[in-house]
This record gives sequence, C-alpha cells and structure tokens, in this order.
Amino acid sequence: MTNAGRVGEELCAAFSRGASVVIADLTSTAFCDCAGARQFVLAHNFADAHDAQIRFVAPDRNVLRVLTLTGIGQLLWIYPSLGTAISAGPALAGDAAPG
Repeated sequence: MTNAGRVGEELCAAFSRGASVVIADLTSTAFCDCAGARQFVLAHNFADAHDAQIRFVAPDRNVLRVLTLTGIGQLLWIYPSLGTAISAGPALAGDAAPG
C-alpha cells in the first residue's frame, strides 16, 4: 500500500532502459490493493507504448483474487511461477493476455 507508487516507477524505469520484457515477481507479495493494481495497469500501458511486455508472477491467492475481482487479470500477463513466466516466450503484437 505504501510502496505502490515506487513499484510502478521501477517497473516503468526498466522499459525506459530498453527492456523488451520485464517480469514482475510478486511471489513475496502478500497484500495488493487497488493502488498496487493501478500501478500494474499503468506499467502494462507503459510497456505497450514501448512495444514491450510485462509479465507478472503472482502465485499468492490473495493477490490473484484482487486482480481477478477488479477485472485487471484479463488485461495482464499473469503466471503462477517465475519459471513459467520466463519460458513463456515473447508475445506477438495483438496477442491477448493468457488467462
């Protein structure tokens, strides 16, 4: 809750440095509210604007619940593990988010 803005800035900064894929590992995240979810959407939009992709690793049931209930889970690329996110390969332009 208190670090949502900083996390969003860090995610966007990775794309500013030229990354084509960024993986946001939320494995140790135990709480996510609408402020955090909003930063994820902003990072997703920033990635799209830079012809890049952001993938989220979200194995925690509570974090997934927030993303699902808000409908954001339909927009984001969310994976159950870091290994799955890494091995997913690049998305093609116009691909819909999995899930």
